[in-house]
Amino acid sequence: MTTAALTAGLERIPDQLGYLVISEDGVLASAGELENDEHTAGVIMQMVRTACRFRLSGSTEAPFKRMSVILEDFVYVVTISGQKVFVVKRQNTPHEPVNV
Repeated sequence: MTTAALTAGLERIPDQLGYLVISEDGVLASAGELENDEHTAGVIMQMVRTACRFRLSGSTEAPFKRMSVILEDFVYVVTISGQKVFVVKRQNTPHEPVNV
């Protein structure tokens, strides 16, 4: 699969600061603030592996498809598709809670 096919649409995500496409073999593609960021890729992959250990009894499906790591100024949005992990770093724009 070409790099363009892997990253199609990632650069159009609003408020994105960078992205990673990761497989078990390492970083397949990267850009922006996450370009060549092997350390962040390793940390994210360890989080994904840990989260994948939490399976519901009897289930063969992955326990999640999307994970968010929310920090004060930015958020990492992690999506698993096939054998690849897509990570997008976005600007965090917190909203005030709605009181009813």
